[in-house]
Amino acid sequence: MRRSEVLAEESIVCLQKALNHLREIWELIGIPEDQRLQRTEVVKKHIKDLLDMMIAEEESLKERLIKSISVCQKELNTLCSELHVEPFQEEGETTILQLEKDLRTQVELMRKQKKERKQELKLLQEQDQELCEILCLPHYDVDSSSVPSLEELSQFRQHVATLRETKASRRDEFVNIKRQIILCMEELDHTPDTSFERDVVCEDEDAFCLSLENIATLQKLLRQLEMRKSQNEAVCEGLRAQIRELWDRLQIPAEEREAVATVMTGSKAKVRKALQLEVDRLEELKMQNMKKVIEAIRVELAQYWDQCFYSQEQRQAFAPYYAEDYTENLLQLHDAEIVRLRNYYEVHKELFEGVQKWEESWRLFLEFERKASDPSRFTNRGGNLLKEEKQRAKLQKLLPKLEEELKARIEMWEQEHSQAFVVNGQKFMEYVTEQWEMHRMEKERAKQERQLKNKKQTETEMLYGSAPRTPSKRRGLVPNTPGKVRKLNTTIMSNATANSSIRPVFGGTIYRSPVSRLPPSGSKPVVTSTCSGKKTPRAGRHGANKENLELNGSILSGQPSSC
Repeated sequence: MRRSEVLAEESIVCLQKALNHLREIWELIGIPEDQRLQRTEVVKKHIKDLLDMMIAEEESLKERLIKSISVCQKELNTLCSELHVEPFQEEGETTILQLEKDLRTQVELMRKQKKERKQELKLLQEQDQELCEILCLPHYDVDSSSVPSLEELSQFRQHVATLRETKASRRDEFVNIKRQIILCMEELDHTPDTSFERDVVCEDEDAFCLSLENIATLQKLLRQLEMRKSQNEAVCEGLRAQIRELWDRLQIPAEEREAVATVMTGSKAKVRKALQLEVDRLEELKMQNMKKVIEAIRVELAQYWDQCFYSQEQRQAFAPYYAEDYTENLLQLHDAEIVRLRNYYEVHKELFEGVQKWEESWRLFLEFERKASDPSRFTNRGGNLLKEEKQRAKLQKLLPKLEEELKARIEMWEQEHSQAFVVNGQKFMEYVTEQWEMHRMEKERAKQERQLKNKKQTETEMLYGSAPRTPSKRRGLVPNTPGKVRKLNTTIMSNATANSSIRPVFGGTIYRSPVSRLPPSGSKPVVTSTCSGKKTPRAGRHGANKENLELNGSILSGQPSSC
């Protein structure tokens, strides 16, 4: 059973329930029978009117569907004929509603296809007309009044695409040739003098006819201009090469080069003339400044010699460096040598940088060694002494490591190049060994000098006595006034130094030592003065230094001495 039938039965049941419910309400209310009949008639009339109205609407719908089916079938047949497609056939039996829907959908689809084909045809015709005018070709032959078939549209579309590709290809060629023609004309200072040249240069690119004939004429014009341009460029490039060579030789500064930078490109007549004037000026300047040019190259040569650790013999091997006849031939020899040295340095750059690092470390090490032997370094209270000692210890470890690394790299390099790597005219490791040996000899010499100095100082002190070594600040705490005496147990004595043989004993009498004693400095025994008139050795020295005066027996006994 269909759902609609079930729903109809349910509707009848609902209607029956409603009527029963109404009767119950009427019963409860107490409505009389005659009024119940009236009310039931009203319910019946409402239901019947509603159903009649619904039936009429459905009948009208059926008529409209049948009429729409007829109209759609006629239009569909016409569209199928115009579009060159098979007529529409409904498959199997179907209802009126479904048939009308299918036909209407198909008609709408056919209308859309017809409209699209007409629009595409119109667009293709417009494109064909535009392209044919630009390319100077005839228009495509097609009937614009009828609806084109899919195959006709495909052919037309392909034709337009071919025209578009042709236009793009010819336009690219035209733009490229035009750009080159304009450049050539600018280089040659050529003004368009024919109508064709003016059309090419002055007119809008879109207005130019891209016919095969015009393209061929463009190519011919470009070849003529390029031939003239190549001739001028050959001359100008030769002049520019001369200018650059003279610039380098004369070491012309960048400011002067910038002044003529505008003529270093192009091949116009004015450019060619300016180039020739610059060549003439530089040639004259070269003859006037030959010495200056060669001396500048010699400065660069000396720099490369230093960087390559050339010995004096190697430097003197290049005899032209010392020549004073400044000619062009001498300049060429210097140019060749600077090129050779530059290449030599680049090949050995890593090794030279390693040697330079060792040289700097070695010089710093020698400086620390010098400071380490300077006694005045102990007066530095800023902490530099500790820093220097740490750096010196670090260098002592770094230098052997650098030497080993350089030794390995140099040995590898010598095996690859089958020649010795020299620094200052000798092999690097021999040079390093020689530096260490010179350093050792210098330390030994300094040591011997110190020993000799100490020996001489000792002899002098033994002969004349040593000077007091008490710091001046402490000496100032107890001033020593010459001629001052003090009494010790009624015994008067003069000031005595640490070198005297007197031994004072507090609380008793001062006695003379029975044996002559050497002073602490190791000098000769003190000789007492007598009345014989003989003076002790270096009496003047003792007079100048009253702190080291000798004490005679008279003073010890409390009586002044008399001669």
